[in-house]
Amino acid sequence: MERGDDQRTKEDIGKYGCSVMHVFDADGDLPSFAYSIGIQQETGAPEAFVIGLKRPMAHSVINEYNRRTREGERFEIGKYYAGFLGGFEVCIGAVPRSTYDEYFGQNIDFYDGREFDVVQIIYPTTKGVWPWAPDASEAFIQGQPILAKQG
Repeated sequence: MERGDDQRTKEDIGKYGCSVMHVFDADGDLPSFAYSIGIQQETGAPEAFVIGLKRPMAHSVINEYNRRTREGERFEIGKYYAGFLGGFEVCIGAVPRSTYDEYFGQNIDFYDGREFDVVQIIYPTTKGVWPWAPDASEAFIQGQPILAKQG
């Protein structure tokens, strides 16, 4: 993490309980994603990750997770939860550590050797189709890769 990023991350964590990192592919070939930094340090709950949503929506989902964990709510792997995306539920999955180097570089730097956990917040299409459903489109599946184990 560069010095300016490190300072801003610390300020965000102090003010909001986490910082949100948004990552995108400038060529547009890969889906953008966002993840939290600091939630586990502040609340003991895992960090949050969402992929395939535009920046404002991705940040909203991460911030809602942060708000709820700060209020003491804990999310179970494989369970469905309302209140993140309008009238749609989301599913929580455990992200395997084997993906951390590829996706969570800022968290690796922030935690500096300390272990941390990450959950993926998985969402359906606007028609309620989940990415693991047989009728999920290939475009939807490619746009929201599932790193997580659902249970």
